Amino acid sequence: MEISVRAASMPESPIRKLAKYADEAKLAGTHVYHLNIGQPDIKTPPQAMEAVKNYGEEILEYSPSQGLKSLRTKMVSYYAAYGIDLSPDEIIITTGGSEAILFAYMSVLNPGDEIIITDPSYANYMAFAISAGAVVKSVKTDIRNGFKLPPVEEFEKQITPKTRAILICNPNNPTGYLYTKQEMRQIRDLVKKYNLYLISDEVYREFIYTKSPYISACHLEGIEENVILVDSVSKRYSECGIRIGALITKNKAVREAVMKFCQARLSPPLLGQVIAEASLTTPEEYMQEVYDEYLGRRNFLIDQLNQIPGVFAPAPTGAFYVMVELPVDDCEKFCKWCLTDFSYEGATIMMAPGTGFYTDPEEGRHQVRMAYILNKDDLAKAMIVLRKALEAYNGQK
Repeated sequence: MEISVRAASMPESPIRKLAKYADEAKLAGTHVYHLNIGQPDIKTPPQAMEAVKNYGEEILEYSPSQGLKSLRTKMVSYYAAYGIDLSPDEIIITTGGSEAILFAYMSVLNPGDEIIITDPSYANYMAFAISAGAVVKSVKTDIRNGFKLPPVEEFEKQITPKTRAILICNPNNPTGYLYTKQEMRQIRDLVKKYNLYLISDEVYREFIYTKSPYISACHLEGIEENVILVDSVSKRYSECGIRIGALITKNKAVREAVMKFCQARLSPPLLGQVIAEASLTTPEEYMQEVYDEYLGRRNFLIDQLNQIPGVFAPAPTGAFYVMVELPVDDCEKFCKWCLTDFSYEGATIMMAPGTGFYTDPEEGRHQVRMAYILNKDDLAKAMIVLRKALEAYNGQK
């Protein structure tokens, strides 16, 4: 018996593929500093936890396929604070931002259609394209200039009669880059010129570390019907486990198509929506404390990384990730070796190999993605472990 071609071609997650080696290291008594996954150690807002404790219904029933109307109504006010004008009907609640991406693909891409993304990109953008039978075309960005967008001509080189969409992540995962107003207008003009969909993942809008403004795809004039916004509460409120995201579009035909997939999966998580709705009342003081914490972690980590010989890490302007260039022959081998063959004072480090964030498996071989989701004391210890690991790994030759 054979598995499907689709399943065989699905890539392993660079974020989770080494998890079994981390588990084995822990069983052997080694402490693992996890910088591989964006699971914050920030406490979830108390309003969210109280919503769970006080949920008084006697039946945990299905919710509407589009999501609870009360949640979608409150989300309208949330987006209004960012200058995004919506109605509740233009918001569809999904099972995490991942489902929003998949449903967007399934609704606007036919098998064989092409979607353009920037390289490196969040690995699931490529995995879900395989699920939808779509083809990913990439526009390369460079770690040496902080992953800025290349000239518009580089995008146009990738456009063919089969091109249906451009996908961006702003601020970006895995690079931490925030697109400028000029870059967003450049993308808008391309979308308008070729009548493409623009799928914009804006999960990290709360985490911007520059004076440059946050420009949403929903702010771009003249392409309102082309935009599909992807969102999630996972990172904003440290609620990865409740699996609540959103797909937002003013395009009625797209919403109707998405709803067919929503109805097929019945409903998004009920309690997750209750928690998400309560989280919208989180006070500004909480959000500011979380922001300040991530900013401090970013500054500390970038400083520490660039003090290690041969390491290069550009300062992210958003999110809580950084792509790091390491002085090793192959970062995937190095990341695995750190978990299977190395420890320093009873500890090791887990990172996400860079190759998994590129469409070309030969790209990113000297890079890893790190998430600065640990407190500064743990980050400091992790950087000592990394320095010692690099010395030991390269000393084997």
